[in-house]
Amino acid sequence: MRMRQLPVLLAGLGLSFSVLAAPAAATGDKWDLPVHTRKLDNGLTVIVTEDHSSPTVGVSVVYHVGMRLEPKNRTGFAHLFEHLMFQGTPNAPKGVFDKTITGGGGRNNGSTRADFTNYIETAPASSLEPILWLEADRMKTLDFNKETLKNQQDVVKEEIRVNVKNQPYGGFMWIDIGQHAFQKWENNHDGYGSFEDLENASLEDVRAFHRDYYGPNNAVLAIAGDVTPAQGFALAQKYFGGIPARPVPKGGDFSEPLNKVEKRIEQSDALAQVPALAAAWKMPERGSPDQAPMAVLGELLAGGDASVLYQGLVKGRELALNTDVLFGLTSPWEFDGPTLFTVYAMYKPTTNADTILNAMDEEIARIVTNGVDDATLKRVKTRMLADWNNGLESFISRADTLARLQTLWGDANVVNKIPGWIEGVSSKDIQRAASIYLVKNNRTVIDRKPVAKTAAAGAQSAPAVGAQTKPAAGAQK
Repeated sequence: MRMRQLPVLLAGLGLSFSVLAAPAAATGDKWDLPVHTRKLDNGLTVIVTEDHSSPTVGVSVVYHVGMRLEPKNRTGFAHLFEHLMFQGTPNAPKGVFDKTITGGGGRNNGSTRADFTNYIETAPASSLEPILWLEADRMKTLDFNKETLKNQQDVVKEEIRVNVKNQPYGGFMWIDIGQHAFQKWENNHDGYGSFEDLENASLEDVRAFHRDYYGPNNAVLAIAGDVTPAQGFALAQKYFGGIPARPVPKGGDFSEPLNKVEKRIEQSDALAQVPALAAAWKMPERGSPDQAPMAVLGELLAGGDASVLYQGLVKGRELALNTDVLFGLTSPWEFDGPTLFTVYAMYKPTTNADTILNAMDEEIARIVTNGVDDATLKRVKTRMLADWNNGLESFISRADTLARLQTLWGDANVVNKIPGWIEGVSSKDIQRAASIYLVKNNRTVIDRKPVAKTAAAGAQSAPAVGAQTKPAAGAQK
């Protein structure tokens, strides 16, 4: 994600800076988005969802490439390339893209995840054609030059300094945890990238990456808002139809089984004031019957102040200061390879990681044994459904969600299926998911301690934030 607009790679997209639109007409209590899909002859999938409640549009172009597909010895390259996409083309030099969109009252951004890179815009409907021209233009080619490459390498390195190296906890709950939980390089390397790998990226690397992964047949274009399907498809054909398809490298097998031995890692943090813990379990694969139960279970456990872990660890036992939950770098619905369900908590210096983990295990065991009562399950589902629908109100998020789901599932209509999947989860489903996935042997734990506490415990001198780690006593290396 470009640092000048949203500084954190993990930040949500589009919910604060786009024009909100009223929900489309619903049938009963269920809100079904109109989803119209067409594939152009060059392989570009186009999605249009019509809503005339606001004279604005949201646009998303999602490419099926992310950190999992970046070249070895080029960690952070997919993210670096995302930055380069805003540095101009032979037809639209640097600055034209942003000025054209913001000058018309719009906003734009982009981000990189494990399985996709997305580029998003929102603007008055009158700006739709210029936006599509700009997106098609940079799909064709970029202005590849050494000066721009060096500049953006430095920008990404500064982003890493700001968001990781000079931040308390340094993103250990979403960067470091995967390096220990996964076995395959594609799944476990740092997607932000090492400075050495970033500096070694060449112009030829950049050209090859654009050639291989940024063709129309590896992309989805979604348009939401004040546009009809006929208009949207005609404009997509006008601006993208002449771009030839390009061969896309075949992806590898990224699948991994559940872990069989718990992994425990202890880290030192020179900037943290209190210790923190991240516990991560491998998720069921996308499309599994256990995916929706795990999504509901995650909300039940750590979704806000009413959640089981907040009430049990923060309010009840008064061990933790907070609790939070992550599903990789996206959501429980948007991944195309191994991902993690991670619970993160800062905890009181008067306790320790074992006590926190034992308390978590007790709460999970209670769910496995007793299930979830009807009132609690209804409350959790209601919150999830409200969050899902609220996330679709802005046209920019609506377009982006459709493009992501089409890219990952091959079916943008999943947007209308997810509410039913949530509603269909039973207490028995949650018990089953908890008993299979939230077990000790499938868990990876990082205990992040302030330097002073680590030193007081007789540990070695602390490394720089985000640097070396060492297995905790008795842990697997």
